[in-house]
Amino acid sequence: MSPTRAFRVLCPILALGLAGCDSGAAPTPAAAPPPPSVAVSEIRPEAVPLHYQYAGRIAAFREVEVRARIQGILQEKTFIEGAQVKEGDVLFRIDPASYEAELARARASLQEAEAQVARTERDVERAVTLFQRNVGTEKARDDALSARDLARAALAGARAQVQTAEINLGYTTITAPIAGITSLRVLPEGSLVNTGTNSLLTRITQLDPVYVHFSFTDTEAREIRRLLESGQGFGPPGGRLKVRISFGDGQSYDREGEVDFTDSNLDLQTGTLRARAVLANPDNRLRPGEFVRVSVEGVTRRDAIVVPQAAVMQGPQGQFVYALEAGDKAVVRPITIGREVGKGWIVESGLKAGERIVTEGVIKVKPGSAVAIAGTGNARADAASQ
Repeated sequence: MSPTRAFRVLCPILALGLAGCDSGAAPTPAAAPPPPSVAVSEIRPEAVPLHYQYAGRIAAFREVEVRARIQGILQEKTFIEGAQVKEGDVLFRIDPASYEAELARARASLQEAEAQVARTERDVERAVTLFQRNVGTEKARDDALSARDLARAALAGARAQVQTAEINLGYTTITAPIAGITSLRVLPEGSLVNTGTNSLLTRITQLDPVYVHFSFTDTEAREIRRLLESGQGFGPPGGRLKVRISFGDGQSYDREGEVDFTDSNLDLQTGTLRARAVLANPDNRLRPGEFVRVSVEGVTRRDAIVVPQAAVMQGPQGQFVYALEAGDKAVVRPITIGREVGKGWIVESGLKAGERIVTEGVIKVKPGSAVAIAGTGNARADAASQ
């Protein structure tokens, strides 16, 4: 190959080599990443309703045993077992024949006693007249007065016997003492009933309204008492806490009740405070023995600070949030959280009104670094709907 031709071949190679050498120059510095975009809310204390959740159990408002009050043969059952009855409805009849005869005998004795009183009163009138005319003796007059008094006492006893016989005859018709649902009959027709071992005939359960039994925890009972006594919270009008219940499938009952009883002593075994609420149950939807979820409402916390759960971080020293200082720089702010409300936490200490905290994008924030605010809002509104 001629020198001229070799030179022409090497020139492009050398040019590429020189270009490669130029690529080893210092790189241009990369631009700093932009500050993370976060959502920020301003702290605004406000009244926050508190809700307390417990397991509860439905109980009948009243359960009455229907018993025989006299002895006799059970003649008739006039109700459908398991059906609703009204107060005063006839349930059973006991053979009244012997009690009708007893009433007739008592009335006859009453007539006899009335006749005896009438006779003794005439005797008294006659004895007094004779004594005043100095014909009769004082003893005869006194004897007549005593006989009249004894006859009057016998008349009162006869009247009481008639009343007793009428009551016993009335007991042969057994009526419902309350309105409610009947249970199974205990004894069939033809059975001999009495006032002892064979007196129970059926039971009636009143289901409108019903009771709901549950228990406050010791700490929550103290919290409610502290809030109301200190003025940090207030209760419902009338002072009775409201109650709502839900079933095992999550469905809510559409009627509201109220707490009508709270025990004064703690249960030593469970450390809880027994309570009871009463709810209307016109359609008998609630049945005794049924387990439900009880939500106690009516206590409201004054000037509460609530932050979303997403804004709260966990560090070695406990919970904290990122607060914004001048220049939108994020700083760690330790807080003490209290009760959970909806999807937020009540902050007991560490924050005050007017401060701004990061509520979204917290994971991207670095302490002391600036952030880009994507939006602002009310921390309570962002926390959760109640």
